[in-house]
Amino acid sequence: MPDINKLIEKMKRQPNGIRFNELKKVLEYYGYNMKTKKGTSHRNFINEKGNVITIKEDNPLKAVYVKDVLRRIKE
Repeated sequence: MPDINKLIEKMKRQPNGIRFNELKKVLEYYGYNMKTKKGTSHRNFINEKGNVITIKEDNPLKAVYVKDVLRRIKE
């Protein structure tokens, strides 16, 4: 999917400029689903294997969240 590849390249080039919805698209493409909304700011994504990623919903996201997602999807 070209849009996902473009988003991943953008995440690699500019991890500080990624919006929550962009990261959500990438996670959903790789099989993660938003499981719960913890409180008002954190979102949990879980995949079939039970791996959980917790992301603070900020715009733009902090680079640490973006780099963690890239590491988990092996990019």
